[in-house]
Amino acid sequence: MIWHFLLQQLHKNIPCVLLYVLQSKGSSPGRQGFRMAVSANGALQGSIGGGIMEHKMVEKAKDMLAKKEQIPFFKPQIHHKKTATNQSGMICSGEQFLVLYPLYPAQKNIIQNILNCINQKKSGIIQLFPSHIEFSEQTTPTNFSKKFTFHNTTDWLYQEQLGYQHFLHIIGGGHVGLALSRQIFLLTDIHITLYDDRPELITMERNTYAHQKVVLPYEKIGEKIPEGEQHFVVIMTFGYRSDKLILRQLYQKQFAYIGMMGSATKIQQLFKEYQQEGITAEQLQHVY
Repeated sequence: MIWHFLLQQLHKNIPCVLLYVLQSKGSSPGRQGFRMAVSANGALQGSIGGGIMEHKMVEKAKDMLAKKEQIPFFKPQIHHKKTATNQSGMICSGEQFLVLYPLYPAQKNIIQNILNCINQKKSGIIQLFPSHIEFSEQTTPTNFSKKFTFHNTTDWLYQEQLGYQHFLHIIGGGHVGLALSRQIFLLTDIHITLYDDRPELITMERNTYAHQKVVLPYEKIGEKIPEGEQHFVVIMTFGYRSDKLILRQLYQKQFAYIGMMGSATKIQQLFKEYQQEGITAEQLQHVY
C-alpha cells in the first residue's frame, strides 16, 4: 500500500513525491484516483498509468526531490501527438490531470492519520489543493467516492474517500479462499476477513492477502458477520454440511451480496432440504 510505503520512507527521513491522477478522460491509461509514490532513494510504489507518460512524471518527481522543491506541480497530460501543448508522449487520445506533491518528514503526520483510519477500518476524506493536502475522518455519508472541481490551474479541488468502503467475508480458508483473497486484494478499498473452523490450516497460514483471519466454530458464524450494504459474503467451506450450517445462519441477513460455491446438484439438494425445513425458495432467491 502506498500509504505504508510513504510512512516508512518518511520515518527514515527520506523525502518522497506523491503523484495523483485527479481526473481522466477517454482512453487515458491512468484512471481517476490512481496514485504513485517516488522516494528520494529511487524506490517506487503504485502507478499512474504506465508508459512514457509515467516515466516522464517519475523523472520530474526525482528532479523535484533533488532540488528540494516544496511547491506541488500540477500537470495536464493529453495523450495525442497533434495537441499543441501538454503532450504526454502517448497516443491513446485520452487526457489526465496530474499533481505531484513533495512530502518531507515533517509532513508524516498526515500519512499516519490516513493509515490509522484505514487500520481501524474507518473511512476518511482526503482533499488535495493546489498548495497542500488535508485529511479528516469521515463522520457523515457523502454521495461521491471521488470528486474533482476545476476552475483553472491554481484553483481546483480533488476529494476522495479513503479507507475501506466495502467488506468481504470469505468463509472457508482453503485453496479457493486463498485464491479469491489474492484476487480481491488488488482492489484496495475492500477489507477481507477470512473465516475457518480448522486451526493450523496451512492455506490460512499462507494467506497474506486477508486483512483479518478468524478461527471459530461455524455454529457461531452468524454472530460474527455484520449486516449492511457494504458487506459481501462468500461461502466456500470444506464440505456440504458446513455450507448448509452457515447459510442457514445468514440467509435472512441483509448484505450487498451473498454467494455460495457448489455444483448445480449440490445446490439443488441443499435448497430442497431447506424447503423441507420450512425455508421457502423466495427466502433463498437472493443467494447466488
